[in-house]
Amino acid sequence: MSDIDELFRNNTQWADAIKEQNPDFFTTLSEQQTPKYLWIGCSDSRVPPNQIVGLLPGEMFVHRNIANVVAHSDLNCLSVIQYAVEYLQVEHIAVVGHYGCGGVAAAMGDQELGLIDNWLRNIKDVYHRNREEVDAAGDESAQINRLCELNVIEQLSHVCQTTIVQNAWKRGQKLQVHGWIYGLDSGKLKSLNCRITGPEDIPSSYRIA
Repeated sequence: MSDIDELFRNNTQWADAIKEQNPDFFTTLSEQQTPKYLWIGCSDSRVPPNQIVGLLPGEMFVHRNIANVVAHSDLNCLSVIQYAVEYLQVEHIAVVGHYGCGGVAAAMGDQELGLIDNWLRNIKDVYHRNREEVDAAGDESAQINRLCELNVIEQLSHVCQTTIVQNAWKRGQKLQVHGWIYGLDSGKLKSLNCRITGPEDIPSSYRIA
């Protein structure tokens, strides 16, 4: 049996097990999508969003890219945020990084990697602005992990600076933006104690009138 065939076999077993527990699960799921959460995370295969927080399909909207970057020029990410906020009416957006992120580690180096260098520039900017703090964090692993945290905080601020999120607040929509980080070696999420619930929590220069 090929690797691909095994995936289809696993899918059949998974779907059958779900239907055995709840015969109407997939019928109900196909007719509605009402998640309360948007997860913006890293594409790393070791970080499965729904499993980490114990949610079923349909309970969380997900966007993933290398090193959980929210760039104002990324129409893909912005479209996901707009759909989640304006149409799905999510109540929480979580920007979730993870310790030991390869993208963050690469952004700290000077090796040419190709097209991805343009993407990692977003994180290099974070590194440049926080170089002293990162360097003081300890050994190389500790430095990478501190930059992983700082990157989450930076990308969280980018989410809150979008007109999408700020217009939601202006409409009176209840929306909270959180910064979390995941430990690959523990399986545990950690809050970075940065939660933004309205425009008053962001610098005035980034607020829209």
